[in-house]
Amino acid sequence: MTPTFNCQDEVERSEGLAAAQTALSSKQCVVIPTDTVYGIAADAFSPQAVATLLAAKGRSRKMPPPVLIPRPQTMDGLAVDVSADARLLADTFWPGGLTLIFHAQPSLTWDLGETKGTVALRMPDDRIALDLLALTGPLAVSSANRTGRPAAQTAAEAFAQLGESVEVYLEAGERDAGSVPSTIVDCTSTPLRVVREGALSLERLREAVPGILGLGEELPQQAPEEASVDAPESVQPRSEATDDDESAPQSREGTVGA
Repeated sequence: MTPTFNCQDEVERSEGLAAAQTALSSKQCVVIPTDTVYGIAADAFSPQAVATLLAAKGRSRKMPPPVLIPRPQTMDGLAVDVSADARLLADTFWPGGLTLIFHAQPSLTWDLGETKGTVALRMPDDRIALDLLALTGPLAVSSANRTGRPAAQTAAEAFAQLGESVEVYLEAGERDAGSVPSTIVDCTSTPLRVVREGALSLERLREAVPGILGLGEELPQQAPEEASVDAPESVQPRSEATDDDESAPQSREGTVGA
C-alpha cells in the first residue's frame, strides 16, 4: 500500500522526506504540500518521471508542468535572459505565489513536454516543500488532481484521485480552501506581462516593477510624429494561458503547477 507520512509529526516528517527523496531519485512521483494546494512532484530532469506525472494527471505533453525551485539563485541555472525586472520580482515575492516564465537554458537535458523553449519557475512558501527541494533540487510539480477535477486540499484528497500512481504522500494538514493560484508573469519579452492574475495583484507587482503590463494590456501607441524612423518595432508579448497549482486552462508556450 502506498505510504502516507504525517509531516505534522517530527519523526514522521523526517521519515517522509527521506522516503520522498528515495522515490523521486527512482523516477517515481510523490505528493507534497505547497503554500497553495497539494502538488504531485517528479524529478524535473527525468523525462520518464515527468511522463509518469502527466499520465497520473491524465494530461498530455501539450500541458507541461512548471518547476519548483528551493532558492532564487537556482533560477540562473535553469533560465537565460533573466532581466533586472524579473530578478527584482523574484527577490521581492519569492517564496510565494508568483510564477515567472523564462527562456529555458538550452543546454539542459530535460523534457517537460511541449514548452517551446520556455520554463515556468516558482519558489513555494512552504517549509516541507522547500526542505524536500533542498534535498532533491528542482521538481516538476503540478496540482495533485486528475485534470478537470478539483485540486486536492489534503494528501488524502490527492490519494482519492491519484491512488497508487504516486509512490509517497506527504500529509501536512488541510490547505486554505480560499487559496488562489499563483500569479503568472511572462518574463520572455519586454516589458514583463501578467498572463494570469492570482495570489499577487497587479498593484503589488507594480510596487516593485512599475512598467509591468496587466492582463490584456498593450503598450501605448506612439504618435507617428513622435516615432523615430530608426526605432525598432515593439516586441509583442506572447499570449500565454497557463495551468498552475489549481486548474486554470493552459495552452502552453509556457506553464505552471502547485
